Amino acid sequence: MSDPFKQLHDAMDQFATERDWDQFHSPKNLAMALTVEAAELQECFQWLTEAQSRELDEQQLAAVRDEIADVQLYLIRLAGKLGVDIESACRAKMDKNAAKYPSDRVTGSAKKYTHYADGETD
Repeated sequence: MSDPFKQLHDAMDQFATERDWDQFHSPKNLAMALTVEAAELQECFQWLTEAQSRELDEQQLAAVRDEIADVQLYLIRLAGKLGVDIESACRAKMDKNAAKYPSDRVTGSAKKYTHYADGETD
């Protein structure tokens, strides 16, 4: 079975090596670049209504796709630099979230888990 994160990590590593960019790809710099790319993704939705954000035209969707890819590629590069297995980290975080947000207490609510942590129900 192939590991798409590993394949993308290897491709990003080769891309950076070919350009001698590894010297710039410290975890700090990659985290900062990731923030910039996330802001560019947000920019794609700036000034749109909720309804408009759900019905992007092809040009808007193409821009969103590019920014999602940029965010993901920086995440993959950062994870590689720190030795983080993205799939394992995501599964562990989903388990933590399931414990913080038990479905029998939070269904249909957008409140933060701290609202439920002290025994409140709504």
